[in-house]
Amino acid sequence: MDMNKDRLNRVLGAMKGRKIGQMLVSDPAAVYYLTGRRIQPGERMQALYLNVNGAHRWILNELFRKDEDAAASAARRDGWGGAEMVWYRDGEDAVEILSRYVEKDTAMGIDRTWPSGFLLRLQELCRDNAFVDASGIMDDVRMVKDRAEQEFMRRSSELNDRAMERLVPWIAGGLTERELAAKVYEIYRQLGCEGVSFEPVVAFGRGAALPHHAPDDTRGKRGDCVVIDIGAYKDSYASDMTRTFFLGEASEDAQEIYRIVLEANRRGILAAKPGNRMCDVDRAARDYIEEKGYGAYFTHRTGHSIGLEDHEAGDVSSVNREVIRPGQCFSVEPGIYIPEKNLGVRIEDLVLITEDGCEVLNHFPKELTVI
Repeated sequence: MDMNKDRLNRVLGAMKGRKIGQMLVSDPAAVYYLTGRRIQPGERMQALYLNVNGAHRWILNELFRKDEDAAASAARRDGWGGAEMVWYRDGEDAVEILSRYVEKDTAMGIDRTWPSGFLLRLQELCRDNAFVDASGIMDDVRMVKDRAEQEFMRRSSELNDRAMERLVPWIAGGLTERELAAKVYEIYRQLGCEGVSFEPVVAFGRGAALPHHAPDDTRGKRGDCVVIDIGAYKDSYASDMTRTFFLGEASEDAQEIYRIVLEANRRGILAAKPGNRMCDVDRAARDYIEEKGYGAYFTHRTGHSIGLEDHEAGDVSSVNREVIRPGQCFSVEPGIYIPEKNLGVRIEDLVLITEDGCEVLNHFPKELTVI
């Protein structure tokens, strides 16, 4: 099977840096990142075996062979490198087949998504190998988006802006949260997206005071805040954006909270630049909310990395001291949630880190909006 040569070389370089000569990649998103094929193997084993010496193998069940020729042709057209396919059938010992290619007496990197049943069997067959968690290798490489990925992220967020624009007229239409969430799916289908990147958050009033409220049969009423957090996949890359609106009117308290969150969002975005740390972005947003007396009501981290998955490794939190690099993409989404006032406000944008700052990927307006 052909693989993206540039991405593969980055992974192999990281393996050498960690002194890991061989590694298994099983996470479907990581496999897609390298091969251009997204396989959901279910209970069957999938193992992309990488070796710094170039002896790469992809061990996969015969059930997934059907579109192999087309995928390989596309890969060759794009100028990618290659890896040997190793097929197995139901009833065969897939892990034993994999073990034939493993270099003995050396460390083997494993990612965190490979089921323990397969790992235990491989340990049984390769008793002289050390097995180490190598998830950080793929995480670190995928964290920095190449030019093609950056364009996919821009396009996905552009469609998310359009989705929000189409959704707004329905917010005051008397639909329940559940019905409005269903409208989100419909809009994404109309826009040609491949599906939602997470279950839409649609929350009126008290539900808006719960950061990850699940839509129910609540209908909005005058004075309610309305939190809309939506995202979809386009060309396999995720979008994510949150906006908060008000039905009919916004109380003075609500207006104050909104202005604070908006300023915290702005400050977080300004801190999102190379050389700063992820915790600096969190601190920039959180310090302002604390300064205004609402620190106890900002109950989650400021953001998360995003790409082939809505939540990828590398969060924007007080404990993440990793230095920000050009090509990273993550959310900046401060919020204030006050259940006793049935009030919640969150404003979320995605930022793509450039050489000297960041590019905000969301362009849907953020000024206080009463519908």
